[in-house]
Order: sequence, then C-alpha cells, then structure tokens
Amino acid sequence: MKKVGILGGMSWESTSLYYTLINQGVRERLGGLHSAKLLLSSVNFADIAAMQKSGDWEQAGSLLLAEAKGLEAAGAEAILIATNTMHKVLPDIEPHISVPFIHIADATGRVVQQAGHTKVGFIGTQFSMEEDFYIKRLQENYGLDVVIPEQEDRALIHRVIFEELCQGHVKDSSRQQFLNILEKMRSQGAQCIIEGCTEITLLVQPQHTDIPLFDTTKIHAEAAVTFALDE
Repeated sequence: MKKVGILGGMSWESTSLYYTLINQGVRERLGGLHSAKLLLSSVNFADIAAMQKSGDWEQAGSLLLAEAKGLEAAGAEAILIATNTMHKVLPDIEPHISVPFIHIADATGRVVQQAGHTKVGFIGTQFSMEEDFYIKRLQENYGLDVVIPEQEDRALIHRVIFEELCQGHVKDSSRQQFLNILEKMRSQGAQCIIEGCTEITLLVQPQHTDIPLFDTTKIHAEAAVTFALDE
C-alpha cells in the first residue's frame, strides 16, 4: 500500500471527512483490519482564509509548499490538497515537489464524464466559481459545459461556506436556499451538480434532491484510495 499525504485544515470539518472516507475505502476493498497509510499536515485555516480575502495567493502558495515539502520528506508517495479552492495555487507548488498530486478537478471530471453528463452546474467558493483555474480544467480536459449560479447566489453560497459550514454550522434554512439555487441551474440545462467545495456535502446530500450530485470530497478520497492500492 502506498502512503498518501493530505494537505488539510481548509477547513478541518471536511478534512475529517477525508480521513474517514479514505480509511473506509481501504477497508471496503481489502477487508478485515486494513486501514490507509496516511500523513496529515493540517494548517490553521484562519491564516489561509485571511490570505484568500486579501488576495495574497503567493503567500498562501508558499505556505502550502512548505507543508507539501514536509509531507514529501516524511514519505508521502502522493499528495492531495483537501480543498477545491486552494488548487488555485497548485501551479506554484507542483514544480517543487517530486511526488504526484492527486488533482480534485481531474478526479471529478473523470467521474462526471464517465456518468455521461455534458452540462454541469458548479457550486463552490466565489474563487472557484468566478475564476478559471478549476472550471477551465473541467471544460478543456473533460469537455464539460459548466453553469455557475448568478452573482447574488454565488455570494450567498460563499457566505454559507465560510460563515457556517467551515465553522460546523449546518442550517436547514441554508440548505433550502442551496436547493433553490440548484433548481435554477437545472432550469438552465444543468444535468447534474458538482459540489465544488469540500464542505458542501455537509449541507446538501442526495436525499435532499433528485438532481444528481457529485461530491468532490468523496470523489477525491476515492481517487486517493485507488492510488494507494495501485488500482
């Protein structure tokens, strides 16, 4: 079994899901007492969030690069960044690390493509929805036509992620607002929804809607299990 390094803490609410899902995945495939060989470097999200807000992505990239180097030095054979948004700085990190990164957009794009969807709704932080580092990858590498919410809805999603979900607050009222937004995107032709923030799965799950959901946290964790077991 290969050892996977997790760059986490952004937020720890979703990082804890990664730990659970990866270990569950290994146990399901190998049985018995098997569990994953993992290394975790968990940052203080308040620092990262402040850098995001101020637009200091260079400093954020430098911080995560130092953490990634630590994981590599500790024996990680691949690294995943346990958040969608911070893949924005991956180009500043990847050239300086010799082990591969398990990219969340690639893992998601493959699964959506295999499911036969061509037009997808995408929700996440405003950084992920409004910039092209993630959506462009889905478009160019996987041929997906991506729909994002209107501006007012993007602001609402972003606020709920940072002010509620990242702080462990899951509110029924916010869930209903998200579901209303998903219906709007469906009316625009979205065949499914990519939950492009690792905390959104805490709020909206398949039992809440009949729109097909692609949970990037679960998909990314499954990609880590596949790598670890060389499948």
